[in-house]
Amino acid sequence: MHFAFTKWQGCGNDFVLADCFQEKIDNYAVLAKEVCDRHYGIGADGLILILPSEKADFRMRIFNTDGSEAEMCGNGIRCFARCVYEKKLTEKTEFTVETGAGILVPHLELANGRVQGVRVDMGEPVLEAGRIPVAGFGPQRVIDEPIEVLGTTYRMTCVSMGNPHCVVFVKSLAALPLETLGPVFECHERFPRKVNTEFVEIRDRSHLRMRVWERGAAVTLACGTGSCATLVAAVLNGLTERRAEIVLDGGKLVVEWADNNHIYMTGPAEQTFSGTFSSRL
Repeated sequence: MHFAFTKWQGCGNDFVLADCFQEKIDNYAVLAKEVCDRHYGIGADGLILILPSEKADFRMRIFNTDGSEAEMCGNGIRCFARCVYEKKLTEKTEFTVETGAGILVPHLELANGRVQGVRVDMGEPVLEAGRIPVAGFGPQRVIDEPIEVLGTTYRMTCVSMGNPHCVVFVKSLAALPLETLGPVFECHERFPRKVNTEFVEIRDRSHLRMRVWERGAAVTLACGTGSCATLVAAVLNGLTERRAEIVLDGGKLVVEWADNNHIYMTGPAEQTFSGTFSSRL
């Protein structure tokens, strides 16, 4: 298999994008593991496919480094949106994208004809435990509930942004053993479909610091849906206002929980390089 690709990053969360209007690609899950390998492949946090849709202007599918398919990716959809615009697949600066989390609407922010950032309507957060899903809570919300991991009790608030998130507020991220805690949270019995885990330090009511362990991808420099879930969790716990800047390992995102109950995420999307890839498959 031989195909052209572009490489993109949003706050350091990096992706290989393939235009399936032009390229013939199959075995997505297996290919993702090969492409994302940072030693023998291109290297990325995920493989994103640009596909036609019967429901929206485009369809986005994303596969993690372990070959699993994610419902959605916040940093990924910003990269997706700028990529289809820069490749002239659309002239619209606002369009619809079918994802595993529903149809989302990115808006390209332009200045002097150049894209400066991407604002995405991420839809409404899901708070009912059974829909996230989180086991053992039925239909109720999971806000500041205890969870035991490696002999320590943490307090979790759970949110779905089309994919499941467990948000844990901590006093300091400096000594947090993310690489140790992350995989245990991901596979905890409370989360039947596994979970993305955000560890968050509150700096003030409009600034947060977050680190993330992503389901299927391990530690990443940023997580867009995780940033959205973090703001929702912070508001539910009375810790922040409904709009805040979230500082990630790889950059900053601005997230707002608007009066219409939709979450809006704004941040960068940059192409780093392009090329062709010859699969060994």
